[in-house]
Amino acid sequence: MIEDSPFVAAAPVLVPMPAERPYTYAVPAGMRVVPGSIVRVPLGPRQVAGIVWDGAVEKVDAKKLRPIEQVFDCPPIDHAMRRFADWVAQYTLSPPGMVARMLLRAPEAFDPEPWIEGLQRTFAKPDRMTEPRMRVLETAEGGLAWTRSGLAHAAGVSSSVVDGLRAQGVFETVMIPPRPVVAAPDPGYAMPTLMPDQSDAAEMLRANVAAGIFGVTLLDGVTGSGKTEVYFEAVAAALDRGTQVLILLPEIALTHAFLERFQERFGAKPAEWHSDLPPRMRERVWRQVAEGGVRVVAGARSALFLPCRELGLIVVDEEHDPAYKQEDRVFYNARDMAVVRGHIGGFPVVLASATPSVESRVNASQGRYSRAVLSARFAEAALPDLKTIDMRRAPPARGGFLSPVLLGQMRQTLEKHEQSLLFLNRRGYAPLTLCRVCGHRFGCPVCSAWLVEHRFRGQLVCHHCGHNERRPEACPECGTLDHLVACGPGVERIAEEVVAHFPDARTIVLSSDLMGGVRRLRLELEAIANGEADIVIGTQLVAKGHNFPNMTLVGVVDADLGLANGDPRAAERTFQLLSQVTGRAGRTGKRSLGLLQTFQPDHPVMRAIVSGDAEAFYEREIAERERAGLPPFGRLAGVIVSAAARAEAEGHARGLRRAAPQSSDLFVLGPAEAPLSLIGGRHRFRLLIQGERRADMQGFIRTMLAEGPKIRGSVRVQVDIDPQSFL
Repeated sequence: MIEDSPFVAAAPVLVPMPAERPYTYAVPAGMRVVPGSIVRVPLGPRQVAGIVWDGAVEKVDAKKLRPIEQVFDCPPIDHAMRRFADWVAQYTLSPPGMVARMLLRAPEAFDPEPWIEGLQRTFAKPDRMTEPRMRVLETAEGGLAWTRSGLAHAAGVSSSVVDGLRAQGVFETVMIPPRPVVAAPDPGYAMPTLMPDQSDAAEMLRANVAAGIFGVTLLDGVTGSGKTEVYFEAVAAALDRGTQVLILLPEIALTHAFLERFQERFGAKPAEWHSDLPPRMRERVWRQVAEGGVRVVAGARSALFLPCRELGLIVVDEEHDPAYKQEDRVFYNARDMAVVRGHIGGFPVVLASATPSVESRVNASQGRYSRAVLSARFAEAALPDLKTIDMRRAPPARGGFLSPVLLGQMRQTLEKHEQSLLFLNRRGYAPLTLCRVCGHRFGCPVCSAWLVEHRFRGQLVCHHCGHNERRPEACPECGTLDHLVACGPGVERIAEEVVAHFPDARTIVLSSDLMGGVRRLRLELEAIANGEADIVIGTQLVAKGHNFPNMTLVGVVDADLGLANGDPRAAERTFQLLSQVTGRAGRTGKRSLGLLQTFQPDHPVMRAIVSGDAEAFYEREIAERERAGLPPFGRLAGVIVSAAARAEAEGHARGLRRAAPQSSDLFVLGPAEAPLSLIGGRHRFRLLIQGERRADMQGFIRTMLAEGPKIRGSVRVQVDIDPQSFL
């Protein structure tokens, strides 16, 4: 073990690579390390950052040990965070080194930020006074230090005026500490007026935070009920206690409105953490979180691995959202890991959603979680009237996809100068392009997927590996010109139909793969909120909690889309997505309508949405899960074997199946080709392990992997505990 003493002979260091254990390094004389210290160590020919870990060092000849090169001037990763990293590695069956890699995502932040050169007023006076100089001196009163450009900007003068005063000794050079990435939030800045049920829920959350102990609360409120304002009160209570707060959001890069709402309540924005953040800002946020300067972070799932120094509350907004599941390198669900992080750290966790996951609802009903319910919209705004359009009785015109019923309601909405939203969870123009002469279908050359036509860009794109090619004029199979036809609709094709029906309407298409990226999407979301669009056509990103005040009609183009696969969560996800989308309507009190185009109006999901009886849907779905032994009443894990050759992948998968240990409470299904059997040129086979809740799933899979064939050639094996996707 490493002692908290000035000198040790050797230390275990966890490095950010697929390492199953820490490596042992020598600690040079005079160097002090403690568990959690971030260090630079040699690894083969490279120098890498690592974390001094807990546990005993290996018995290795001291002469063979390589020394730690440097201890970074950085706060150590605390004990709770190291325990959390170990737990994640054990639970997900991931190499601990890959979890350490997520902790060390900002290597330039390990050294302190440099201080900034600034200016401070002296007692000297300028040789002559001018109006610009007077403004500078008045601005600098009070003895505060200023940067040269900041002082010039605040005084409304050019930098040369400030330079002249410094040359005369009126200002002296001082060093200023690095400025914070965000201002400190003020818990009492703008106290809200809450409705009675909001007030009761907020009081429950405040009491949990004040107790300072672990507990999970499910904040279950209909769309527009003011859940954000309620959990902001928990945030305020945590700030009053002097702790840091982490708010997880499924699409932080698109939630500009959330940041504005936070600023209105607390007088300052939270720090952001997501993949779209510039590298330098990521480093500054990481460092200031580790030092405790940043008090609130709003981030995507990876924010869970920020080294918060004094974390006292985690809020998971839209806790049901599939975006919280990471399916790369370390497979984990950020919602579930947030609960574990709270348990290890001994602080409360809030899960918020209008359509909670079945797992969270069951945990609440069984007493593992508390539950606070907001059953009405804020300020008594009415929920939208919801109706189905039976596409068998009111079909669209030939070549179209919008029912006359929906088109009629859109026309009425336009006449009232209100907004309509059309939702279709398909990007691009069409999901398939084929030749009418020979039947050739355009598929991805390295995936078992059709190429999606993006007519705005003139390209055919694979949404799995990124392959793209120009849409040709002639069929590559038979050479016939002008006989390529788009099959099925995407949002671009719906936009084309809308423009044909409503040529004078201002129409916006919202999709994550349109040109311009996140910045364009933020601007367009802001434009919609400001009423600068009449008709919005969008994919699932429009369901992410946005508030569009003038939106009174929501039309779901293909409500059956999510039900047409073998995913055991298909009904739940369809219910959640359609409920969230239709919840965009009427949030400011105007009468609103949601229309669902469907060929299955009697499906339980459609009936539950239209009736507004969410409880009946949850009761039915929970009963079916329990009957089938599916999560949360049973356990699932996926093992995905991929290789460059199909036979190689299949052979390894069959070898793993034969190596599975005998068990009375776990059994193995497969191997079978994955529904997407080829991605990026790699053939994929899946094994599915199912069993009872009490079963030792991780031990079973460890044994299977250890006893199975060794990984050779191009074979890769990925383990997905609690899978969310079955493709």
